[in-house]
Amino acid sequence: MFDEDTTDAELVAAAAAGSELAFRALFRAYVRPVFWIAYGLLSDRADAEDVAQETFSTAWRKLNGFELAGESALPWLATICRNVSANRIRARRRERQHTGGMVDERQPDTVSVEQQVIDADLADRIAREVDGMSETDRRIFALCITEGYAYAAAAAELGVSHGAVRNRLSRIRTQLRSVVREEA
Repeated sequence: MFDEDTTDAELVAAAAAGSELAFRALFRAYVRPVFWIAYGLLSDRADAEDVAQETFSTAWRKLNGFELAGESALPWLATICRNVSANRIRARRRERQHTGGMVDERQPDTVSVEQQVIDADLADRIAREVDGMSETDRRIFALCITEGYAYAAAAAELGVSHGAVRNRLSRIRTQLRSVVREEA
């Protein structure tokens, strides 16, 4: 029903109308980036996995009446993820204070709104860059970057050689690094 040509806006609208399949497609598309955002904030794999799950639970509850502003659902999910992560950080601090543990002052108890805007803008620019790639490059990006496929598995899925996937992915990463460098 939903394929790689289905837009995030269509998936969000279908999910808001109650389609679990549409929401699963959003989950599969963005669970890895959401996990890595959480991991970057929390530096703990188990907490990042919990936050990623909670992010999608929260997104499911907030779908009703939500309209996607851009082409990608990632900025919206990243914002939810940051808020859930900030809650987790505050809970860690409270727990340490009540158990007499040392409080890690390096962990912020809030997440900067300015940083959220910068990160959302960067995610939008990356999504636009990926949207401008060839169909094969978009599929390689989706399989290897988003879904974590190994080169050989992606090559088998796409019916191309291992070397083709490796070379194209190298070019894709270089192209995306230039988008990231523009931010700096």
